Amino acid sequence: MEQLTKSEIVDILKDDSQNEQLFAKADEIRRKYVGDEVHLRGLIEFSNICKRTCKYCGLRAENKNIDRYRISVEDIVLYAEKASEMGYKTIVLQSGEDEFFSRDLICKIVSEIKKFDVAVTLSIGERSFDDYKAFKDAGADRYLIRIETTDSELYKKMHPYMDFDNRIKCLKNIKSLGYEVGTGCLVGLPEQTIESLADDILFFKALDADMVGIGPFIAHPDTPLKDSDNGSFTLALKVMALTRIMLPDINIPATTAMETLNPNGRIIALQSGANVVMPNVTSKEFRAKYEIYPNKICINENPVQCRGCIESKIKSIGRTVAKDYGFHKKVV
Repeated sequence: MEQLTKSEIVDILKDDSQNEQLFAKADEIRRKYVGDEVHLRGLIEFSNICKRTCKYCGLRAENKNIDRYRISVEDIVLYAEKASEMGYKTIVLQSGEDEFFSRDLICKIVSEIKKFDVAVTLSIGERSFDDYKAFKDAGADRYLIRIETTDSELYKKMHPYMDFDNRIKCLKNIKSLGYEVGTGCLVGLPEQTIESLADDILFFKALDADMVGIGPFIAHPDTPLKDSDNGSFTLALKVMALTRIMLPDINIPATTAMETLNPNGRIIALQSGANVVMPNVTSKEFRAKYEIYPNKICINENPVQCRGCIESKIKSIGRTVAKDYGFHKKVV
């Protein structure tokens, strides 16, 4: 396994003359360690209500221009059932930090969905250790909580009223409870440095993450960062490729934000180290309302169209759709 120092990572991120070689190397490592199968995870965005005020996110509590929604427990379970019938072996439950969904309610949803013989990933933000334990006991397999940036000062600026140390604590709690741990970062945040992106990659390694999601920052018109420049697709791709090189056997999604900046973004990502795609299985009426960033792809497609579209793209590059749960298979 190839390990790079911080200064080597910084040099690679700053030098665009070797990009194609970098992407080819990441793709080669991906093939060697996780194979040619692409894991599809069915994403249910069940609430866009959030108590947080993250400066880059369209779901932030202070955004009054968003049409808020919550999907009922019954409908969440129904979406999951339909997704399992379409062949998804993992359901990802994602929302803003919505306190309406209590510990008991999340446990009920998880235990109902587990009846469909699927893995369950939760992406619902910062919770207590006891909450995380209860979700795990109910059957949750994975938990995704992105660090966004490991630069504690930048984190503080981007996340008013939040605590960087608590974010780290949540990740450690999740890991200690035996979840597969997912994290990740935004690339291109205002004031972010190349050095801090290198630190992000080294953090993923030190955490021994099971999944890392990397996406470019995209300015949302209803946030304090509305006038900021978008992140770079190429730089986000490089961070992702280096993450594959440093953590060769983990799961790395080709994120939808990549495709917002580049029409072939997810396919390019799959050819540069990624091995996971998370098609949306929420119905059309809610998709456009879950607007973390603007110009999100696939908001006018139904779940069947989404599945068919991404499957044909995967096959077009000589890859196949995996039929298993897609757990992290660690290579010693």
